[in-house]
Amino acid sequence: MPGPRSLRQIRAIIAVCEEGSFTRAAARENATQSGISQHVSAVENALGVRLFDRTPAGVTPTPAGQRYYRRCVEAIGLLEQADEEVRALAGAVAGHLRIGLMPTFTRAALTPTLQHFVGAYPDVRLQIVEAYSGILTEQVLADELDFAIVPAFEGRTGLKSRLILRDREVLISGRASGFKPLAPVRLADCAPLKIVVPGPENVRRRNLEVYFQSHGVAIDRIIEMDAMMATFDLIARTDFATILPGLICINDIGQGALVINTIDPPLYAEFIVITPARRTLPAPARLFLQRFEADLAQMEKRLAGLLKGNRKR
Repeated sequence: MPGPRSLRQIRAIIAVCEEGSFTRAAARENATQSGISQHVSAVENALGVRLFDRTPAGVTPTPAGQRYYRRCVEAIGLLEQADEEVRALAGAVAGHLRIGLMPTFTRAALTPTLQHFVGAYPDVRLQIVEAYSGILTEQVLADELDFAIVPAFEGRTGLKSRLILRDREVLISGRASGFKPLAPVRLADCAPLKIVVPGPENVRRRNLEVYFQSHGVAIDRIIEMDAMMATFDLIARTDFATILPGLICINDIGQGALVINTIDPPLYAEFIVITPARRTLPAPARLFLQRFEADLAQMEKRLAGLLKGNRKR
């Protein structure tokens, strides 16, 4: 009967499976490539099963390797959960909390949660990174963030995810576009749009392109821009428009130079929380997320009320 695996062997299996390379796994674990290879070979020899297929193009887990990887992740998670439970006995919430958010959330939704969290947990050191989904996903995979909130996507090895928000997208334009504020707009019936869209690596870009094609939306000109503040400034000054989740502009409805319209048929954006598969959320992250989700739910109710109430005018 094979003996128990060492923690280093378990971490080596996880790293190779997630990185797809002995070299990258070694760099991640601050080990040598030969050391990682030896750990993996030792486990394979003990089990009598090949866990990885090795080819010049890289390393891929076998079906047995995929199953073993999932169990290794569970084992590491249980150890981290035990650590968190013991820390909780001390009654103090402390540590370094690293969060990744898109501009969709930092522009309007973040501050209410921060106002509560900073006062309630003064011993937590907060680090908040604003970026788009591709960058945030890579940072979570590299264990540089405790969690990030990004548009829903197919998923990747090394990540855990769950749905946190389903938000209705809206058309945002300036006065020069000529849209009546808060009136529902059927984009297929509009003149060809001048539109600002995110870059091709952004998940929302693909969703927008599918919507335009399937609903016969004519496009006059496209500007790719992954810079939210510049996007808002451009559309306020020109006849360009953009389509964004309604949450980002909740404080702009009926205010200032921006015009907000619901679009018909409706388009929705789904957002997920992603975390490293090999880690358990630390207590500060769990507490922050609980408050953030509650605040998001309240803002979504407010947004729905604003859009519904103004459609009746």
